[in-house]
Amino acid sequence: MFDSSRLKRAASLVQPSLEGWPDVPLQQDGVHEFYATQSGDGAALALALLCAIQGRKAGEPLLWLRLAKGKQSRQRPYAPGLAEMGLDPAAMVLMRLPDFQSLLRAGIDCVRHGSAGAVVMEMDGRAPAFDLTASRRLALAAEQSGTMVMIVRSGADPAPSAALTRWQVASAPSVPLPANAPGGPVFEVTLLRRRGGRDGLKLQLEWDRERGTFSAPLSGGRPALPAVRTGDAGRRSAA
Repeated sequence: MFDSSRLKRAASLVQPSLEGWPDVPLQQDGVHEFYATQSGDGAALALALLCAIQGRKAGEPLLWLRLAKGKQSRQRPYAPGLAEMGLDPAAMVLMRLPDFQSLLRAGIDCVRHGSAGAVVMEMDGRAPAFDLTASRRLALAAEQSGTMVMIVRSGADPAPSAALTRWQVASAPSVPLPANAPGGPVFEVTLLRRRGGRDGLKLQLEWDRERGTFSAPLSGGRPALPAVRTGDAGRRSAA
């Protein structure tokens, strides 16, 4: 049975004091898209994971769906990097699917089941199978189960969909800490679409892992550390 108490704000990317914009929450029972500005930039994925982990209740898993082949097969989640950003690897369930149709079917099944706190789906390239009809099915399942869905797109241009919000995300330099130590992750975000509301917002947001909140950074500094390890050497890619 659908638990209406799960309908809550998952994360607020914009504070009311920033540039006069109203509060922009990510609605729990809906689909939200995060487009990478450049292919290979892990900032969109990192931001989606941070927002998704905030939207779940204690004990609910975060389901992370990706392909088991292609570029995603060479990028493995790096538990210490995730923990450094304030993400609990033990709260995540990683699903590696053989093809895109399997990823879509598994995503819809997971959302319909309703036991997950949030579902994150990675999609590389144009992904023509994820058309307006497919996104509507996903949005309907999210609405019925109260499960938040994060679609992370890389190597694709924004396309019509049933998403409640659509964001373009890039990594940005972090604000140095004392002794010139690297600061928290900073994301450059652009609100491309907000159903029933204003879009066009563009700003930089810094993630505070201790408080679990976003704030506007003062100025640039060192690049933020990533949460994904690429290749067998275990080198960290930019996030």
